[in-house]
Amino acid sequence: MPIQEREVDVAIIGGSLGGVAAALAALRAGYKVALTEETDWLGGQMTSQAVPPDEHAWIEQFGCTASYRRLRNDIREYYKRWYPLLPEATEGLFFNPGGGRVSKVCHEPRIAVAVIQAHLQPYLSSRQLFLYLDHKPVQVDCDGDRIKAVALLDTKSGDNLVLRAPYFLDATELGEVLELGDVENVIGAESQAQTGEPHASSEAQPLNQQSFSVCFAISHHPGENHVIDRPRDYDFWRDYKADFYPDKNLSWIYPTPHTLEPRKMAMFDHENDGYALWEYRKIQESSFFRPEKFQRNFAGDGISLVNWPQMDYWLGPLVGVSEEEKATHIEKAGQLSLSYLYWLQTEAPRADGNVGYPGLQLREDIVDTRNGLAKYPYVRESRRIQAEFTVCEQHIGTDQHPEVAEKFADSVGIGSYRIDLHPSTGKSGDGSDGDTYIDVGCQPFQVPLGSLIPVRVENLLPACKNLGVTHITNGCYRLHPVEWNIGEAAGALVAHCLSNDLSPRQVRNDQEKLEDFQRVLVSQGVELDWPQVKR
Repeated sequence: MPIQEREVDVAIIGGSLGGVAAALAALRAGYKVALTEETDWLGGQMTSQAVPPDEHAWIEQFGCTASYRRLRNDIREYYKRWYPLLPEATEGLFFNPGGGRVSKVCHEPRIAVAVIQAHLQPYLSSRQLFLYLDHKPVQVDCDGDRIKAVALLDTKSGDNLVLRAPYFLDATELGEVLELGDVENVIGAESQAQTGEPHASSEAQPLNQQSFSVCFAISHHPGENHVIDRPRDYDFWRDYKADFYPDKNLSWIYPTPHTLEPRKMAMFDHENDGYALWEYRKIQESSFFRPEKFQRNFAGDGISLVNWPQMDYWLGPLVGVSEEEKATHIEKAGQLSLSYLYWLQTEAPRADGNVGYPGLQLREDIVDTRNGLAKYPYVRESRRIQAEFTVCEQHIGTDQHPEVAEKFADSVGIGSYRIDLHPSTGKSGDGSDGDTYIDVGCQPFQVPLGSLIPVRVENLLPACKNLGVTHITNGCYRLHPVEWNIGEAAGALVAHCLSNDLSPRQVRNDQEKLEDFQRVLVSQGVELDWPQVKR
């Protein structure tokens, strides 16, 4: 196949949220960047995986980088500029375009794609940035402790691309450069003996990884019929029940994550005074729009992004298995998602005594795919580097730190979320498939620079969920604003190293050099510590 070669200052493999943030940081510093992405959308979990932001309660005031806040604000401005909004819809201080509860800036994935493209466009026009969509890494060329080149396959044309650079960032969703380059890494669940974590497994289980989900968007049009064809695997998923689960997957009952007590959900608020799924990740609120402009399409209850407990797939992992097995699990997870939708349309018990919501319409247009499923699975757990420093539960857990998490002198950012592990691909105590939730409290935390530095390789950094965390602490370092911060810190670090003829390891292990770099981060709007907050 034809081979194209390109040499840049920084090669970022993976167009995840972290990859985009890393690219912007290096570009702002004046360096030439190549950014690649396996799909045709940049933005990872916010776009191609179709997951509205998971954010902490203080996100509008503090607790994220200035560039992440700009991304969020520009998403709002996009709606204000281009959508036929009613004036009263934007009167509040923090306009939430979709009206969902998971974030104050719920939105359609395409809007984030457009805003990300706008942020990158000046660098594309000036040829400071080279963007390669639909490119998958297939080979890594190493020379001792350094990566020399990464080869990628153009999945559309079959052509090959070879990138050469002084620095490489792995911003893939599954840590693929780590695997291809034989960079020391960890997959799955570590043992208590390895990490000392109270909630770690008694034995290491590399193939015990958080479930993933294949998300989709639906709108609701009462009185209409949009029932999809019966999915091929519907009979299996309709009857499937994991031993650790209180009911079948396709039901309204699921285990409350932090107590494991059964909890009943419903579709809409008026059907249940508890947990209504529709409003949680809602990305389009029909009452915000002028009815004369969108009278037909905005009728009904708007649009919701479906990333709900019933579609978590834990029958097999994505990392540490062959490409064929990985593809099989993704295909089965897609069948689970379609089966869940079909169940909602035809068999789901309703509060009024009827069954099914045939007015639920699968929205292929929202995710830009023919089958209506997101372009890429929502990945919760990646391959992770063996790092100079690994963040463990005892560094941030509320049981160990009732007031504040352990302070890291080499902080390069902050984040906040519960340690939230969805059911995983391990084995329950009786040997059956799947392992239940691990959901424990943790304090607002810092991102230590040591967690971004591999134990051996000198010119590769993680820029996504593949930093030095454990199976347990990955559960709180994997969310949107934290991933962006990780990527931004990684991109800023390689730019700082290029400008000062330093290595990342030198920056971390020399107090004066570390403080110089931290001052650079602060000047760019990266917060290194938390103010005192009431929880």
